Amino acid sequence: MEISEHIQVVDTEGQLLALAAAEAGTGAKVPTCPDWQVRDLLRHTGMVHRWAAAFIAERRTSYRLGGELPELDGDALVEWFREGHAALVATLKATPPDVDCWAFLPAPSPLAFWARRQANETTVHRVDAESARGGSPSPMDVAFAVDGIEELLFGFHARERSRVRSDAPAVLRVRTTDPGEERTWTVRLSDEPPVTEHGTTAPADCEVSGSAARLYLALWNRLPFPQVTGDRALAALWRERSPIVMG
Repeated sequence: MEISEHIQVVDTEGQLLALAAAEAGTGAKVPTCPDWQVRDLLRHTGMVHRWAAAFIAERRTSYRLGGELPELDGDALVEWFREGHAALVATLKATPPDVDCWAFLPAPSPLAFWARRQANETTVHRVDAESARGGSPSPMDVAFAVDGIEELLFGFHARERSRVRSDAPAVLRVRTTDPGEERTWTVRLSDEPPVTEHGTTAPADCEVSGSAARLYLALWNRLPFPQVTGDRALAALWRERSPIVMG
């Protein structure tokens, strides 16, 4: 996906998140994140938006912690979130493609990294907000879901800090089933970080499959895997050990 497409996702998904949070109320429970209420979701995502925008706008070239979470609540907290989200979108749109700043996953450029990362950050938490509100979730584009799966498999879980490890070598297949847009990844598990390859490069011990959107959310532990065949313990291992540590 192009940088401009990721920025559009950040813009749209943030607006949907704010709308769902306002409709749910800041005291509502978040079923997809059982330890959170909507106020926790807004404070976290609003802080991350400001944290990301600061790296870009201030050309920060080394890691810094995020800011403090606000004590705001109710309508004031929703408005605080909207302000930070709008500032992030404006910063992404105004930044030249050759900007030099810190990033923590491979990408064609720091701006490409931050646009993609915040598109996924905002989408996952939009899903959280809509789970608190209830009702039908907003749709997700197949191409974006595939791109997000790749960020997770080739980015986050290629890092040393990934906890998705197996005492015995095993192969997990991830397969999307959207008509005409099927994609397959082979994830080799061991006592080292997972190694992901495009396509069917080895026999699988377990396969998880479904639409790209459903698989995206399942890999982020927001939904159960749509379909599991083979050794279900590997699917359970993913759910147990895949929570992400940022930075």
